[in-house]
Amino acid sequence: MQVSSQFTIAIHMLSYIALYQHKEKITSDVLAGSIEVNPVIILLSRLKGAGMITVHRGTGGTFLAREPKDITLLDVYEAVENLKEEGLFHFHEHPNLRCPVGRDIHHALDGKLAEVQKAMEDKLASFTLSDVAWAVRIVSQNFFPVCVKAAALIMTKNLYLFIENDYHKF
Repeated sequence: MQVSSQFTIAIHMLSYIALYQHKEKITSDVLAGSIEVNPVIILLSRLKGAGMITVHRGTGGTFLAREPKDITLLDVYEAVENLKEEGLFHFHEHPNLRCPVGRDIHHALDGKLAEVQKAMEDKLASFTLSDVAWAVRIVSQNFFPVCVKAAALIMTKNLYLFIENDYHKF
């Protein structure tokens, strides 16, 4: 079982757009350069189809169609992963029905795997593009001075900066 890299690439692309859409013209070449992966056009098409981005022809540029706080990681996952019919887990198709385990494995396991997938989807729904973009901005701006012992924790959508025994909520 493995979610494809398209999911994290799409989050990377959306984070870049969220952070730079009003600072520079964002093209597929710009995104490909950030990710160091060439075929971003397919993912852009899926994100556009899911209503997450708009692409301006002519003058060019890619923009978020919704606020980053309104795009969950589950939205991204559903837009780029083709797991709807099969689900996250691929079950072997032809177990031996003459074997007691082969005959009953689906009954024993299907519900449990569905619960696991639901838990993952619920967790993805609890994080937004805003959470990711904000964390990227903090790290990329060297918010944490090297000389200060600091640890950033994202807890329930709040970032806390712990310095010594003090903390500040952002």
